[in-house]
Amino acid sequence: MRLDKWLKVSRLMKRRTVANEACDNQRVMANGRSVKASYDVKAGDVLELRFGERTLRVEVLAVSEHVGKADAPAMYRELS
Repeated sequence: MRLDKWLKVSRLMKRRTVANEACDNQRVMANGRSVKASYDVKAGDVLELRFGERTLRVEVLAVSEHVGKADAPAMYRELS
């Protein structure tokens, strides 16, 4: 699954276009390197998202096309 779509489905970002812009501006890293929105997300990937001064590190646990709001947090685990 594309990175921008995964970020939207997991509800880490509100819209796919916002996720796409974040990738274009190099605010998203996967496994320690900057990636494009077309990056193929796999279970086990470690993503770093920069929101201004705050950095969020998450490990991808699941990749699914359609997920309900209640199940979205089960797609990732926050890392310290």
